[in-house]
Amino acid sequence: MSELHPRAVNAVSATEMNRRWRACRDRMRAEGLQALVVQNSSDWVGGHVRWFSNQPAHNGYPTTLVFHLEEGMSLIEQGPFGGRRVAAPDELQRTGIERRFTTPSYPSVAYSAGYDAEIALAELRRMGARRVGMVAPAGWYHGFGAALRQGLAEAPACQLVDATDWVDAIKAIKSEEERACMRQVAAMQDEVMSRMAAFIEPGLKDFEIAAHAQYLGQRLGSEQGVFLCSSAPPGQAASFRGRSMQGRTLQGGDVFSLLIENNGAGGYYTELSRIFVLGEASAELRQAHERVLDAQRYALTLLKPGARCADVHEQHNAWLRQHGMAEERRLSIHGMGYDMVERPLVRHDEPMTIEEHMAIVVHPGILDERMFVHNTEVYLIEADGPGESLHRTPRRIVELG
Repeated sequence: MSELHPRAVNAVSATEMNRRWRACRDRMRAEGLQALVVQNSSDWVGGHVRWFSNQPAHNGYPTTLVFHLEEGMSLIEQGPFGGRRVAAPDELQRTGIERRFTTPSYPSVAYSAGYDAEIALAELRRMGARRVGMVAPAGWYHGFGAALRQGLAEAPACQLVDATDWVDAIKAIKSEEERACMRQVAAMQDEVMSRMAAFIEPGLKDFEIAAHAQYLGQRLGSEQGVFLCSSAPPGQAASFRGRSMQGRTLQGGDVFSLLIENNGAGGYYTELSRIFVLGEASAELRQAHERVLDAQRYALTLLKPGARCADVHEQHNAWLRQHGMAEERRLSIHGMGYDMVERPLVRHDEPMTIEEHMAIVVHPGILDERMFVHNTEVYLIEADGPGESLHRTPRRIVELG
């Protein structure tokens, strides 16, 4: 995988990148598009830039791509005013990026909001684009999107359309190489979760446990992610909480929830959660956990190629009601890949269908004042439905004596 980026921790092959570019350009020709515009500012839920370019957006700084129909990409990123470099032929062949531009824009500095758009507009004008597709504009900074729209509106011969749905449909179907990467990421998370069982003990603060999980993941090749956790005494909910709310100290008998949601091979994300008890789990917790596993098992029977996500959502909620569980009103079944939450979403508002070779995470749960019960893992959809979980961590509450 170092053929593209010798310094990269995780990258996919030139073959995989060319597959994506070819699929997009074929569709662009069918749609009459000369360019696509992509912008992200993180790779947690901003994976389109990485999907097109093999490098992530990060740290809140905008990274913008103009994906051309007949030439290499133009990349706009943080750097000095007027930065411009044209790639040598071998670099273009390896990365797909022909022109690299820099500008010092910051979302915290309002007057710089349009700087990246100015460069993107100049590139679109240079190539004479008449019809331009937006990719995931919900993830663009407002200043960039407003300046781009205004600039294109002043060029009446150029039309701006939304290409997100068809790009997402291509992105959601994982190639053989992508599926192999996601299996490696799941195995890395299994190893982290296994080692955590030997680390968790009374006297540690929640954030110390999360920090150790993050450390282990990065030692095993992960770049970044989120590690949500918390502890609580029996009879209180140990919910997933971010780092700013991980200050509690564990005590004997506590329940501890841990979610590992980091990336790894190829830059892909998977996620894994389990419950730990510093002692013996109560009968109430065990029973609730088995109900969550039953809900997960039923959900998996619905995830067959061709199934409408809205129908799956309705059927799963009917099962939850029938079994005395709360309906899902947020999101407990969804795609994963370069984003922690990636389409399709199994919800009433998702028009996509489940298809073979999608990667789907399934994590139904129970949350009330007394407990938070969960079990999270990722599945690949095969010709007749989900295969085995990508994760091999046993589906049980981990009791730490």
